[in-house]
Amino acid sequence: MSPPTLVSGPHAHSMSTVSRAMLLVSLALTPATALGCYLFGWPAIFLFAITIGTAVGAEALCLRLARRPPARFLLDGSAVLSGWLVALSLPPWAPWWIGVLGGAIAMVVGKHVFGGLGQNLFNPAMVARIMLLISFPVQMTAYVAPAPLGAPGAPGFLDGLAITFGLGGGATGGFDAVSSASVLGHLSTELGRGASLEAIRASGAGLVELSLGTVAGSLGETSAALLLLGGLLLLVFGVINWRIPVSVLGTTAALATLFHAIDPSRYPDAAFHLVSGALMLCAFFIATDYVTSPVAPLGELIYGAGIGALVYIIRTWGAFPEGVGFAVLLMNACTPLIDHLIRPRIFGRSRRGKPLTLPAAGDSP
Repeated sequence: MSPPTLVSGPHAHSMSTVSRAMLLVSLALTPATALGCYLFGWPAIFLFAITIGTAVGAEALCLRLARRPPARFLLDGSAVLSGWLVALSLPPWAPWWIGVLGGAIAMVVGKHVFGGLGQNLFNPAMVARIMLLISFPVQMTAYVAPAPLGAPGAPGFLDGLAITFGLGGGATGGFDAVSSASVLGHLSTELGRGASLEAIRASGAGLVELSLGTVAGSLGETSAALLLLGGLLLLVFGVINWRIPVSVLGTTAALATLFHAIDPSRYPDAAFHLVSGALMLCAFFIATDYVTSPVAPLGELIYGAGIGALVYIIRTWGAFPEGVGFAVLLMNACTPLIDHLIRPRIFGRSRRGKPLTLPAAGDSP
């Protein structure tokens, strides 16, 4: 009697791969990143390249130490994307060593300490962002007003090198920079001094400026409109689904609308929160990370709502004007619990995991 033939179960095939997903996310980030590099000039371009280069180098070193083939794993694009997101979370004129530390922390501490791609508990870019913010608050909050490439008074190529590498002395390499607080930082400071919300908006923090990105802030806080466009492209191509972005933005908007109705002179409306800071970047590009977000549809909604609520709470009552990084890391820590409590139903089993019983022959279904 011949032995039974083993036949594998059915599998769903698709064109989705890690490399394809990383490439599409990078392409979706390109318009907003290009605008940010244009608005903040050569120093932002140099810092962007340094951060990504360090992330790729740290990834290669970790793979070598783990005795994995670097050439194979580097091609998936995850290191480039992580370094990209770290760069977007930095002040555009930050010194070179901030970019080096950010790229290295993201890869070593945020990713490979947990075992590499697919095993990290926390979003690597947000790990780097928060560690740098807590360790170097002065450098991480030193923002400048936009100085577009080629504009009168904007730093040229050599000036950009001096600013990034501090060749002329000082934090900006001796270049006469126009320092400015981020929009959320300015809002928090002025409200604390008793200024009205209308006066703050009249100073240049209007919805048009926030949507177009012509305000001071991190490189990824440039254009909410272009980030929204990139996020919609990810939805169209099926890289992400709607649940996390909608729950993040919807929860933040709902809380902002509620408190704005209670006291319009103290709490900005929903539109201001949606287009300011890194909320758009978070909703479409950070919170939707496959590895650190829940797998069940209901779990994704709870996860996104938690991020949106924490962002609003930290922005409104916290010590830091922006709460995206803290909110993402806190909800990353809750992801295993959400996955444990809210499990998707396994085919052939109930939601409690018990096998489904088939009706006997002749019984009505």
